[in-house]
Amino acid sequence: MTWKPLLAAALLAALTGGNATLSPAQTAAPAAARPSPQPFSSSRISVQVSGTGPDVILIPGLTASSDVWRGTVAGLPGYRYHLVQVSGFAGTPVRGNGSGAVIAPLAAEIARYIETRQLQRPALIGHSMGGTLAMMVAAQHPSQVGKVMVVDMLPQPAGIVGASASGVRGLADALRGLGDSEDGRRVIASAIRMFGNADADTRPSDPDLVARATHELALTDLGPALAKIQAPLTVVYASPDASRNAAADRSYASGYGGKKGVRLIRVDQSGHMVMYDQPAKFRAALKTFLES
Repeated sequence: MTWKPLLAAALLAALTGGNATLSPAQTAAPAAARPSPQPFSSSRISVQVSGTGPDVILIPGLTASSDVWRGTVAGLPGYRYHLVQVSGFAGTPVRGNGSGAVIAPLAAEIARYIETRQLQRPALIGHSMGGTLAMMVAAQHPSQVGKVMVVDMLPQPAGIVGASASGVRGLADALRGLGDSEDGRRVIASAIRMFGNADADTRPSDPDLVARATHELALTDLGPALAKIQAPLTVVYASPDASRNAAADRSYASGYGGKKGVRLIRVDQSGHMVMYDQPAKFRAALKTFLES
């Protein structure tokens, strides 16, 4: 293998599951009477609904299953949770995500889900790539969204590895061909196992989809779009140890400087999977967010 796939794997690893570190250890008013919602069908996402109460849409990160939210849902009842699964991730058929653009079409499908199911300004909660999708929906369809929580993701995902969308283009371009060879697919699978999906071997993600999505995320910059988000925005971010707290604070304060009134919540002693590493702290932050 050449150096390009190896460097690309480092970026992919950070975007699939790490903030360049491994882990240590709406309320909305009841809707008025409306016509029955139409069935929702999509080749890009599927959605499972659980519970009753105000609507909350949960969006997982790159390569992840909707199962990453199961503990959160069980620990915080009283809401109607809509668990999004991206086709092609975590052992699901790739279907409509088999070629072409990934990120923008996924955001469009989530917005279409809200409209089709006639949800009244639901809360959007997204982890990692899911946070990017949540912000895109809120910026592009501000009247559809009640509030947004982003979990451990910057408006420029490349910032997670200390880069910028413009500065990482060469490395990001190296990602696009990783899924075309056996060596490249092994690099992707190894990165996901080390930094992301814990059950990547039993429920693998489509390698070409992972490469295309990671490439798009690396080149994304939602900084200019933050001002378009009308909904209240809360950002939960991880810091694995005290020596990195100040740097994490600076990074997130700078990254979200374009959104007036953003609420930043640092979760200490946590890696990227905050809901796994610090479930009690995460549920406490989520409870406050949903009740505010």
